[in-house]
Amino acid sequence: MVKKIPVGCEPVVVAGGINGILRVIDAGNEKRHKSFVGHGDSINEIRTQPLRPSLVVSASKDESVRLWNVHTGICILVFAGAGGHRNEVLSVDFHPSDIYRIASCGMDNTVKIWSMKEFWPYVEESFTWKVDPSKFPTKYVQFPMFIASVHTNYVDCNRWLGEFILSKSVDNEILLWEPKMKEQSPGEGTVDILQKYPVPECDIWFIKFSCDFHYKAAAIGNREGKIFVWDLQTSPPVLVARLSHVQSKLPIRQTAMSYDGSTILSCCEDGTIWRWDVVATS
Repeated sequence: MVKKIPVGCEPVVVAGGINGILRVIDAGNEKRHKSFVGHGDSINEIRTQPLRPSLVVSASKDESVRLWNVHTGICILVFAGAGGHRNEVLSVDFHPSDIYRIASCGMDNTVKIWSMKEFWPYVEESFTWKVDPSKFPTKYVQFPMFIASVHTNYVDCNRWLGEFILSKSVDNEILLWEPKMKEQSPGEGTVDILQKYPVPECDIWFIKFSCDFHYKAAAIGNREGKIFVWDLQTSPPVLVARLSHVQSKLPIRQTAMSYDGSTILSCCEDGTIWRWDVVATS
């Protein structure tokens, strides 16, 4: 899992994998800048806070989500414990406008929404911390503000869409739903499923979808090497494109869309990366 973010004036790449170590690489000189040790198992996904790009979250097989300040090398918060995930965490995402909220999902079949508001002074302190990063008072966030059982199997990808959430399991579809939290009962509430985006032959886990910057479209591959692009701004859903190639026959595990959605990258199980571009027609 790799994410490119700016730290200070220089862009860096943050990567993690099977050994659970987060590595920060200077994209300018292609050298490792820092390494963060904290997770006890594989890192499955890394996401960047859009409003404060020095902050990243990592989802791990060790059943936790961690918030890091890649500028100072500090692990600020650990989302795990009594109310945390009970199996591997497969995906995590920052809310696009509410800086305090994240959503995570995993192999315990749940999506959990967490709030950092109570712990935000520690986040701010991480930017001015001058002592050894290992001495920072890392805090545990043990109870999510909402737990959703939208799917009956592994949930391997979730993304915020405004106040709504897109998530998928192994049911050949992406769901768009609204969490309705109970003000006086943290962790409890109901879910309204708003729309379904069918994806044929997408019944294996660890196939992740992606969205463009403005969340106008979503792209997802399937186990036959095809890509489906859905319009997220229409109701009922509209399939924008179905992409295929004679040489693309294996599962597409992940996609990435460019800022405006005009380019899609797809990662296949055979180690190849495919690029798809919108072509203007007269």
